[in-house]
Amino acid sequence: MAVVLVFSFVAASCAPAPAEPEVVEVTVVVEKEGETVIEVVTAVPEEKMEMKVAAIFPGVVTDTDYNTLSYIGMTSLKEKMGVDIAYSESVPVPDVERVMREYVDAGYNVIWTHGGQFVSQTAELAKSFPEVTFIAEGDGPVEDPAENLWVIDRNFQVGFYGLGAVAARSTQTGKIGYLGGLSLPFSYAEVHAVEQAIADSGLDVELTYVWTGDFNDPTKARQLADAMIADGVDVIMGSLNLGMLGLFEAAKSSDTPVLVTAKYTDKSSFGPENYITSVLYDFAGPLEAIVSSVMAGETGGYYPLGFDTGVAIQLPLKNVSEDVNAEVEKIVSDLESGAIEVVKDTTPIEE
Repeated sequence: MAVVLVFSFVAASCAPAPAEPEVVEVTVVVEKEGETVIEVVTAVPEEKMEMKVAAIFPGVVTDTDYNTLSYIGMTSLKEKMGVDIAYSESVPVPDVERVMREYVDAGYNVIWTHGGQFVSQTAELAKSFPEVTFIAEGDGPVEDPAENLWVIDRNFQVGFYGLGAVAARSTQTGKIGYLGGLSLPFSYAEVHAVEQAIADSGLDVELTYVWTGDFNDPTKARQLADAMIADGVDVIMGSLNLGMLGLFEAAKSSDTPVLVTAKYTDKSSFGPENYITSVLYDFAGPLEAIVSSVMAGETGGYYPLGFDTGVAIQLPLKNVSEDVNAEVEKIVSDLESGAIEVVKDTTPIEE
């Protein structure tokens, strides 16, 4: 279903000659033959919509991690598109509906909840305020979504296939580890993607996976990472927020070499001698595309993240051989082109 933009032009009656209409470029998300396509179109708006965008974050914007990315996305939106923005930090799940309603009452017409833990409340509240556009984040399409709901599918498994390929080729002991926070569907998908990467590699590699129960507990992460290292694991893939600090401390304190991969942002400063790479995420581009689509009249839709829409493996790799670098660059290229398809398997895993 292509997006069609229809604009009317009104000349100022008091002017001696009609002024040149303002031409703008609008990024829109459209569906073509069952595929999501992002296009930039040139158009003249009928009237400039006053956009007020509010965001709700589960943590603080100074975490240099998931919430920092959301803050960057919002400030970029203001700078590039000139919209009014506001945001709330460290909002717990029980409070998110109240905070969303407060933004609606304050006149915000686009509300973004940054976190999979908010998706059900966001989807439900969208039905009560059809004049407001809501943006939720989840790990798949929302069943029977409201027409004013956008869903960002984070597709975490895509990046973790790449990290699994990295870890399988970087280990010296044949043992790699996954250290997560909460055992949620997206985390299961990450582990299964790593398993797929190991199977595709043909290498004899053992995977250990464990969850701390908290994405932001460095102490618990340190304890579990120490236990994995004591068991011979020498490459650990972290799927944590502030808990990554504990994982790096365990790696740096080990008597044997231990390498770490991270998530969301470049964390090489946490342990320069232990860091390999990170699967990087960008929310500025997707947020701009969605808000542009809202301005163009598309108040709801589905936006899957991928290697062309906000996901990247940080290259070149650090602290590994040139051979590993070359192999992984080829794998990343195949992921980007679609030559490698990563299965999204959210089947629960027994701990």
